[in-house]
Amino acid sequence: MKNTKEQLFANIWKIADELRGKVDGWDFKNYVLGFLFYRYISENITSIINDDVRNAINHPDPNFEYEDIDDSKVNQWIIDKYIYKKGFFIKPSELFNNLYKQVMKNNYDDLNVRISEIFKNIEASASGKPSESNIKGLFSEIDLSKNTLGDNVINRNKNLANLIKRIKEFDFFNTENDVDIFGDAYEYLMGMYASNAGKSGGEYYTPQEVSKLLAKLAINQRTKIYNVYDPACGSGSLLLQPHKILKNDDIHFYGQDSNPTTYNLCRINMFLHNINFAKFHITCGDTLIEPNIEDNTFFDVIVSNPPYSIKWEGKSNPTLINDERYKNAGILAPESKADFAFVLNSLYYLKENGIGAIVCFPGIFYRGGAEQKIRQYLIDNNYISAIIDLPKDLFFGTSIATTILVLSKSSIDKKVLFIDAIEQVTKETARSYLSDENIESILEVYYNRSDKEYFSKLVDIKTIQDNDYNLSVSKYVPKPIVQDIVDIKALNEEIDKLSNRNNELRNQIKNIIKEIDNE
Repeated sequence: MKNTKEQLFANIWKIADELRGKVDGWDFKNYVLGFLFYRYISENITSIINDDVRNAINHPDPNFEYEDIDDSKVNQWIIDKYIYKKGFFIKPSELFNNLYKQVMKNNYDDLNVRISEIFKNIEASASGKPSESNIKGLFSEIDLSKNTLGDNVINRNKNLANLIKRIKEFDFFNTENDVDIFGDAYEYLMGMYASNAGKSGGEYYTPQEVSKLLAKLAINQRTKIYNVYDPACGSGSLLLQPHKILKNDDIHFYGQDSNPTTYNLCRINMFLHNINFAKFHITCGDTLIEPNIEDNTFFDVIVSNPPYSIKWEGKSNPTLINDERYKNAGILAPESKADFAFVLNSLYYLKENGIGAIVCFPGIFYRGGAEQKIRQYLIDNNYISAIIDLPKDLFFGTSIATTILVLSKSSIDKKVLFIDAIEQVTKETARSYLSDENIESILEVYYNRSDKEYFSKLVDIKTIQDNDYNLSVSKYVPKPIVQDIVDIKALNEEIDKLSNRNNELRNQIKNIIKEIDNE
């Protein structure tokens, strides 16, 4: 009998949590995620080579097992063939399964050295090839010399051996619906680490249900898109949502993140979802200052959950006011609050018929100064399609309510749809989440651009201009007036009880006075 994904994921987290021992899970995540990735690419390339040899037109070998052959039988032509197909190559002796066999023989005195060589060789296989930038540094976060793994080499090797044994226990192939199962397990683990990491967790992982909503808003019922971009991509869970929703293997993915750790996690996430190296372009750097997007590259879909109200160079960098992304607004986002810099960056890279959905800090929709002037630019040019207030407690590391800004360069009307989705929430212990029903309720009014009492309102640009470009949802979607329902019958009964009690007390007082007078 096959397991469900939920059973598999619960077991994976149990093992991952056991493995770390007394180590902070946030510090230990790179080892679990890194070795999960190593196992995946080993089994993936083994499967492809086995299929090719077993089904070859000339001289097929139905019993061929790549992991059983000697490295000397692998010539350069074979290596180059699979590097151009997969982006990397792994020699038979360096496959995860063969390392596991070595561990099972209790042969791990030099395990840390052996693993370091394997990871170095995998990365080096792409050197000078088109996939070099996609592969280089993928294993850099797995530091085999840290005391996190043990206080000396012997203990570190023992812990590495245990890690390899337990990673091998993950029963991916006895699971229902095993398409993308490695990638889904990887994202599950990242979500679990994020939920236990406090503030830092939210910096690299957007909860799946929020990612789904953002992607569906930006896809907007299209059945096919060419490319998607996230200028603050984190670990890539949001960037991959259009692929999951549309089931389209032809999408090209573009992302950038300033954090080297999350940059690596995002590239690994692409491989684990079987995205070919030629179709993802993930870079590390400051999006707001140096976007790594080729000239004349624009996007069908942009989805992003950038960091809220971070500092940036702003007007202290005199070249930015002439940057193509910012100059049309005539003003830069404040140096202390880069939110609108991310918005203008996304707007610039949208295709004329593209849509962007961005999670924003609510303050940017009503504050004055430069932010008000940028709102004026966006409204006057009809670039805002919708604004959606979300419930609080949806994201890891923060309890604040957030707001989605939907951008479009081709809005069909000169109106903005405001949606108050604060009550569209499902509670689960201390955290809130969006259920499928919550998401569909939001999408229904979004797709139809319809008014719904206390929930959504389609507002013309003139009204927004008259309100000094205040874009707070609460300004346009009123809250229901909540009045307590009074049960008259119960109230009268309570009054009668109080009246009777009052009479009793008066009689008692009279009796006490009589007794005092008789004395």
